[in-house]
Amino acid sequence: MENILYAVPVIGVIALAVALMLKSWIAKQDEGNARMKEISGYIREGAMAFLGREYKMVAVFAVALLLIVAIFIDVIAAVACLFGAAFSVLAGYIGMKTATDANVRTTNAASKSGMPSALKIAFRGGAVMGLCVVGLGLLGVSVVFIVCNLDTGIFANITLDDCATIITGFSLGASFVALFGRVGGGIYTKAADVGADLVGKVEAGIPEDDPRNPAVIADNVGDNVGDVAGMGSDLFESYVGSIVSAITLAIAIPTVNSGLLGKEVELDPVIGSLFPLFLSAIGIIASIIAVFFVNGKTNNPASQLNLGTYISSAIVIVASYFLSDVCFGNIGAFVAVVIGLVVGVAIGKITEYYTSGDFKPVKEIAQQCETGSATCIISGFATGLTSTVFPLLLIAIAILGAYYAFGLYGIAIAAVGMLSTTGIVIAVDAYGPISDNAGGIAEMSELPEEVREITDTLDSVGNTTAAVGKGFAVGSAALTALALFVSYSQIANLDRIDLLDPKVVAGLLIGGMLPMLFSALTMNSVGKAANQMIEEVRRQFHEFPGIMEGTQKPDYARCVDISTGAALKEMLLPGALAVICPIAVGLILGTEALGGLLAGSLVVGVLMAITMSNAGGAWDNAKKYIETGHNGGKGSEPHKAAVVGDTVGDPFKDTSGPSLNILIKLMTVVAVVFLPLFL
Repeated sequence: MENILYAVPVIGVIALAVALMLKSWIAKQDEGNARMKEISGYIREGAMAFLGREYKMVAVFAVALLLIVAIFIDVIAAVACLFGAAFSVLAGYIGMKTATDANVRTTNAASKSGMPSALKIAFRGGAVMGLCVVGLGLLGVSVVFIVCNLDTGIFANITLDDCATIITGFSLGASFVALFGRVGGGIYTKAADVGADLVGKVEAGIPEDDPRNPAVIADNVGDNVGDVAGMGSDLFESYVGSIVSAITLAIAIPTVNSGLLGKEVELDPVIGSLFPLFLSAIGIIASIIAVFFVNGKTNNPASQLNLGTYISSAIVIVASYFLSDVCFGNIGAFVAVVIGLVVGVAIGKITEYYTSGDFKPVKEIAQQCETGSATCIISGFATGLTSTVFPLLLIAIAILGAYYAFGLYGIAIAAVGMLSTTGIVIAVDAYGPISDNAGGIAEMSELPEEVREITDTLDSVGNTTAAVGKGFAVGSAALTALALFVSYSQIANLDRIDLLDPKVVAGLLIGGMLPMLFSALTMNSVGKAANQMIEEVRRQFHEFPGIMEGTQKPDYARCVDISTGAALKEMLLPGALAVICPIAVGLILGTEALGGLLAGSLVVGVLMAITMSNAGGAWDNAKKYIETGHNGGKGSEPHKAAVVGDTVGDPFKDTSGPSLNILIKLMTVVAVVFLPLFL
């Protein structure tokens, strides 16, 4: 079986090859007229310039982190950390490059061929991102695992415990880049979005993506750096983290206490480490197959995207039955996988209910807009709070069910199962910002109204799929963080966390406070950056009246530069917070208090992440619901109230909310990697 391990990185390479093939196919599609190419060029240049500057700044902090790991923990773990960071950067770069190529081609397809062709290009653009994330993730983790188990050279004396530390280093690098990518990209995109909406749509009364709006290019750039590159780094970290948590737990615990099997089962650490790698490889194959079922042969994008998700999940369920039997001789791991997948899909559907314009919560928010902005915000925030109930109950059921099926190890396997189809989940998620960009290009190119109607339909579905993707990320974050927390407790020899210990209570309160502080910092960062953007757009409208008359061209580059500079400056403190706080608590208060911190941050972080993501998604789709002609339609007072609600929700759903998933996992990974210092 260990020989089969060498096939795992090969499957990762196959995923990258398929992504390259799809990327090549997209490049062959027609970009449209000269005006469309010009606008797409602005977006591409702005996105790549931001990403380059962001990664240069992150590299400075990454080098500092690598030196600390190398000096105080392990040199090989530091090298693994470097590769984790590099692979995360590469996944984000390739995905965003493809997205900025696919957006204009989606617009042209909508103009020339209609909805099915536009859907196919947008989805395949997202699929490149999805397959790059899972391909690079599985390739990186499996190669590190294989290298750590070599019996020659500097790896001759590496134990399985050393391997766990080293492979967690890979996860640390991925998490570190993901946090900065999500926060930096989120601040950028929402600063531009808020500035464009408040001055353009509310004050000047011009349509969304109107070329007269100086912030419009920055807004479309933001869709790529936040919702594609940032999201890709986020789910790369989630994917890698789930696999690593299962491997470290397999090494840390000698037996599995299964209520389902009615006995205690000895867990071979090697077989236990191989299972999540094999399962992830199966998930990649399933995702590749599912990608080609979304072929754009229908005018119903939602049904096509759901089909891909269901097909990949079904393949994983069937294959995991046989894999569980071969590896363990029982169905305990299979049941845990099924629980993870089913709960992941269920959380996605609940998220869809609370954020889609087809259902009651969003329609109620739209109705509340008739009495003003205040009631719109009250209703949307209440919707976000309410939306935590069933996902948290499902996560609790998943934890209990997975534990009953295959013990503590089963919880980690449920997280791997939930994220086994990450390739197709990201494809569906990244399709959204590509469609959004396509609509912006259609508006700025002054294409016929029916083209914008097609892209708006795709974008509306994309808002829901993005919310579903965030639901998957939250659920997996909870399970992955819990599995890593168990690994931390095992390595630290903590049989239990004593809530009567004052240090533990102090750690618990600090941990609960951190997601609040982190959210406040990121929200304020968006506000500060948006303020600069608003002032700049107002200045251009005031000093150059020809812009509104269509006789002068706005200074798009200035707005892009404002968003870039503000995002890079404001992302530093929240990013540093996630690394410094667990180390400080571990050194000052000890391992028990750090355990309390991890528990507190997990509970509060998951609740905050669901609330903010779903409230933001609901506000966004309430605005879109009104724009389709309901509750007064475009330009009405309810529409203006909905725009305000959407503006408040922007940093909720695209900056603070999604970043909290990474925060709780990064702090847990930091705790595991730096545990030798605390002991």
